[in-house]
Amino acid sequence: MSAAPTVAHAVPHELGEGVLWDDRLQTLWWTDIGGRKLWRLHPDDGRVLHWDMPERLASFALCEADGWLLLALASRLAFFHPDTRELIELHAVEKELPTRSNDGVCDRQGRFVFGTLHEPAQGDKQAVGGFYRLNRDLSLQRLPLPDVAISNSIAFSPAGDRMYFCDSPTRKIYCCDYGDTLGEPRLFVDLTGMSGVPDGSTVDAEGALWNAQWGMGRVVRYLADGSEDRIIALPAAQTTKPAFGGAKLDTLFVTSASEDLTAEQLATDPQAGYLFTVDVGMTGLRESRFAGTPNRDG
Repeated sequence: MSAAPTVAHAVPHELGEGVLWDDRLQTLWWTDIGGRKLWRLHPDDGRVLHWDMPERLASFALCEADGWLLLALASRLAFFHPDTRELIELHAVEKELPTRSNDGVCDRQGRFVFGTLHEPAQGDKQAVGGFYRLNRDLSLQRLPLPDVAISNSIAFSPAGDRMYFCDSPTRKIYCCDYGDTLGEPRLFVDLTGMSGVPDGSTVDAEGALWNAQWGMGRVVRYLADGSEDRIIALPAAQTTKPAFGGAKLDTLFVTSASEDLTAEQLATDPQAGYLFTVDVGMTGLRESRFAGTPNRDG
């Protein structure tokens, strides 16, 4: 059983995302993509800090190098040191395409895996983006996965031998065998017919996938065989990403969004964009860190 969700941070972010727990600092990080801000919560005393970003910050990762984060900014990857505000640029991302970076997370081997999102001038999003991996030597490779319109649900099994991912508009989450090479994608969860779409995910200590479902105000736990195990209802329709945190990794944090909601919709969804916390009676995994080293010499 789960306790009722509570509000951890009552600021209506346009597009709260990328939430993760920092076990070294015992703090929670997340981004407001639309607001172009990186946020950090100190649960021990309730302090909340934020940093303005040079452009939209889609996702990010902790680093093995103390004090550094790896950022997936809209158009590029970069290292960032919050204390000094130093930014070291790495790679442009799909600079010839009308896309931006989107969901991303480190694999268990210390490499950053992320995808992109199509931003057409008009019309519907099309599957023109891709999935990428920033390796420990800072080389960037495109992964042999299907093209996507909105990459999401990137997560890895506890052993690091399975990858989860989705293209949100298809309403299907896939998985594949994972390592230096990737196996053929296979269907994991089919949400066809649902009113919402799969968004960000995390994996718990038992190897189950927790997926936030945009438009449905919920996070769903799926066992490793793809069967639905439990549903956590949240008081915001546009839930975006879950993460386990706290000293014992037994608290589920969930980001949400207020993006594109009308005044009438906001009136019935007053906590849209808030950060939530839920006691789900289960534990997560320590966040994997990017193993590459910042290089000021380029």
